[in-house]
Amino acid sequence: MDVAQASEDCAAVLDEISNAVIADREFLETVLLGGVARGHVLLEDVPGTGKTLTARAMASALGLEFSRVQFTPDLLPADVTGTHVFNEETREFEFQEGPIFANIVLADEINRAPPKTQAALLEAMEEAQVTVDGETRELPKPFFVIATQNPVEQEGTFPLPEAQVDRFMVKSSIGYPDEDGEVELLRRRAGRVEQAPSVGRVLSDQEVADLRQVPEDVRVDEDLLGYMAQLTRQTREDGRVEVGVSPRGTQRLFEASRAYATLVGRDYVTPDDIKRVAQPVLAHRLVLTPDAMVNNVEKSQVVDAVLDSVPVPTVE
Repeated sequence: MDVAQASEDCAAVLDEISNAVIADREFLETVLLGGVARGHVLLEDVPGTGKTLTARAMASALGLEFSRVQFTPDLLPADVTGTHVFNEETREFEFQEGPIFANIVLADEINRAPPKTQAALLEAMEEAQVTVDGETRELPKPFFVIATQNPVEQEGTFPLPEAQVDRFMVKSSIGYPDEDGEVELLRRRAGRVEQAPSVGRVLSDQEVADLRQVPEDVRVDEDLLGYMAQLTRQTREDGRVEVGVSPRGTQRLFEASRAYATLVGRDYVTPDDIKRVAQPVLAHRLVLTPDAMVNNVEKSQVVDAVLDSVPVPTVE
């Protein structure tokens, strides 16, 4: 698959998802970006805005096996990864796979579960495998997590630890639709019997695998490599930031930039591609100082300041 074909396939997937989800095209692109770049997606917003529907629609359009885990305060790690169950007939313990064994896993309201259960996803997200009772098992390919969380100010939530937040390639928010969008939502509901809209399959298994391989062939000039490194290093020097973007974050910025170039049909990355993905890739990785939080500094403001301060290279 070449870049042009990959871009057409991405557009077809986004069009299909748009038939079910009332959201900005940019938001849907960000969610798809995670899958194309072989990363994970974190969606934060108030309940009822369409986060779960977006994940389901993405899985249906890509034609991948989908699994949903509803995170609750009493959820155990084994409920996610699986456990050994005694078979009365064979008199042996057999491994029963948990819901993590799917192509797209929706970790719904992930911050409602305690840290011990949240940690069950760490190995899966980083290495696409899980270890249960000392035995390591590979997860299906492709594999990526779409996690949703409610704002931490709401009752009954546990803030995600920085180590886990850093494993998400992008973080985004769907937000409320505008008035026209909400009217369209009602109009679509009136035209069907089911509460949830249906989404058709757009790509085959092989096409999804080929699509995720295309960004590996996208060219990134040496000047842009330096530009990305300067951006992430600058976040560590900002006085409002206690912990800046990690080297893992720098690599994710590189991968997301190539994936976005693929989405728009180019076989090379431009500075605008990097700027387009900088907010969803970098902002959630920052840990602000107590003073900055007291002064209501937003992480997005820090990323904007870094983008303004680092000189943009000229790419011929």
